[in-house]
Amino acid sequence: MKEKILDTATDMFLSLGFKSVTMDDIADKLSISKKTIYSHFSNKEKLVEACAMQLFQEITTSIDEIVAENHNPIDEQLYIHEFILNKLKEENTSTQFQLYKYYPEIDDRLREKKIEHTEKCLTKNLTRGIEEGFYRDDIEIKLVLNFYFMTLEGIKNSDFFSMENYTIPFLIKHFLEYHFRAIVSEKGLKHINSLKHKKSI
Repeated sequence: MKEKILDTATDMFLSLGFKSVTMDDIADKLSISKKTIYSHFSNKEKLVEACAMQLFQEITTSIDEIVAENHNPIDEQLYIHEFILNKLKEENTSTQFQLYKYYPEIDDRLREKKIEHTEKCLTKNLTRGIEEGFYRDDIEIKLVLNFYFMTLEGIKNSDFFSMENYTIPFLIKHFLEYHFRAIVSEKGLKHINSLKHKKSI
């Protein structure tokens, strides 16, 4: 029952928002009493944290599986971002904002874990990209990492991009092209242009 509660709550939180969904809503959806939920999670915050961490674990496991498929470094990043956008249902900005606003401690812990995992994966991606000739051999990996995190966080938490005018998938698509063009070699640029011809980027 605990796993069923987690799965249902996660789906509802992603669709409707962490603040919007109540324990009553979850109980009604599962046709159980709130007491049953509280027997597994002492309060809503504990349930929110468990759902957020479960989702993070599912995403990182899938990302690791994509990496293990051994695509070239550019395609690897494209596949990872495509997967994340699909998994988060095109990144419901209201859901993310509610986690940040109403559960800041959970959001901070989740952000730390996301940065740690992303830094590990992206460092390997950049290193391999240099070795395989897709990225320039003069890029500063740590600097690229910082630019990557700064820009990506800015897209999600900035007043510069109105969600009324831009969707997250649209911004991520243009961010990735901006990111790649800043670091690719001639070989990498040829691959990007071939993807643009196929409308993959």
